[in-house]
Amino acid sequence: MDKHEGKLEKILSAVAEGSLPPSEAADELKKGEVRYLDSFAALDTGRGSRKGVPEILYAAGKTPAQTAKICAAMLEASERRVIVSGASDETEAAIRETLGSVPIRRRGRAIVAGFGEPSLSGGRIAALGAGTSDMPVLEEAIAVASEMGAEIKSFHDVGVAGIHRLAAPLEEMDGFDPDCLIVAAGMEGALPTVISALVGVPVIGLPTSTGYGLGGDGTAAILGMLQTCSPGLSVVNVDNGVGAGATAALIASRAAERGAAKNRTSK
Repeated sequence: MDKHEGKLEKILSAVAEGSLPPSEAADELKKGEVRYLDSFAALDTGRGSRKGVPEILYAAGKTPAQTAKICAAMLEASERRVIVSGASDETEAAIRETLGSVPIRRRGRAIVAGFGEPSLSGGRIAALGAGTSDMPVLEEAIAVASEMGAEIKSFHDVGVAGIHRLAAPLEEMDGFDPDCLIVAAGMEGALPTVISALVGVPVIGLPTSTGYGLGGDGTAAILGMLQTCSPGLSVVNVDNGVGAGATAALIASRAAERGAAKNRTSK
């Protein structure tokens, strides 16, 4: 448990016991949530305990030096790991140089820097990618969901061009019993619709900018997913692994909480 999770637990316990009024609890939770860094960043260090989704650093548009400095400040402020989305090789090099001995792991388009592992929420997510070209975006989604405590089982290169490849993953998923699925696909984006028609849990479609010619920038994939005839499929924007991972983890975490509460009341 990191210091923000510990602080939240103490405050909620005090409110439950009646020793801390809710209004004072709200004021306490707001303290120290924003940290200003020079003139280019205002870090929301309380987002994880407030919302359940940590602040994720979007590297595109920032210089490698700015990104590395923000990473260092976030780690110093919260003593947790930090996720960097869309990090280039130059940005990764700057982060490694700035953070020194801090462990850094590359997950597709994402970088996770920091010590230790996240606490498991009990939620389970299955992540499927249509092709190898979709892996960088899907791996970013997996990185975010993993940092939010979800257990992930992933399957790659199971697209509709060889639909028979889905048989084994579907059988394995039946035993894994996921709370929701993330399905990434480029080209015409058909895979999420196919899978949504075969499973009884929410599916998050993750269109990727892979494909040929007109529509190959992800336009065909996202439009195909949005026009799905299979109920239960929701869609994030093109290459938005962060959004897919965060949404899936929130669904899985709430499902795990409800399951645990049901088990407690049935005893």
